[in-house]
Amino acid sequence: MARTKEFDEDTVLLKAMQLFWEQGYEKTSMMDLVSHMGVHKRSMYDSFGDKHSLYIKALKRYSDLIDKSVKSIIKGTNSAEETIRLVLEMAIRRDEDEFPKGCLMVNTAVELAPHDSESRALVNQSLTYFEQLIRELIEAGQQSGELDKTLNAEWLSCYFNNALTGLRVLAKTTDDREKLKQIIETTMSILKIN
Repeated sequence: MARTKEFDEDTVLLKAMQLFWEQGYEKTSMMDLVSHMGVHKRSMYDSFGDKHSLYIKALKRYSDLIDKSVKSIIKGTNSAEETIRLVLEMAIRRDEDEFPKGCLMVNTAVELAPHDSESRALVNQSLTYFEQLIRELIEAGQQSGELDKTLNAEWLSCYFNNALTGLRVLAKTTDDREKLKQIIETTMSILKIN
């Protein structure tokens, strides 16, 4: 007779995500995970597989959380420019009681992606998602007359995606909120250049 699980998988997966986010993949041991997740080692292996499999699941869960946040932003505004601004602000607005500073996807890009094809694919998927989102927002703004039609949506989407990635890094390394806000203002000003 199979044992019933004594824990909610999503709850413990979020705990693993948070620990990986705080400590990184390499510095997080299996014992750290067992302790932080509050599950038995055997249960963790049965539910999530090895450490790498758990990390990939945590990274996918992180991606789902970000996607949900972005969709909420898009639903809440009718302005392409304002939506882009809010996406940039999302990178620096973190509830540090709930989540660590910075971005788990950026952490993964630096730590694992260079030598792990599965994590690299997820990082590239995330970067492509944001680049495409920003391009679609710029194009929508151009079609509505909100943004200048001479702006190159393809190159601007690359530029904004790069700025977004940089903000995610800086959000981890500085507490200077004014500096981060000014970077966003400067980045947004490029939409005003004719």
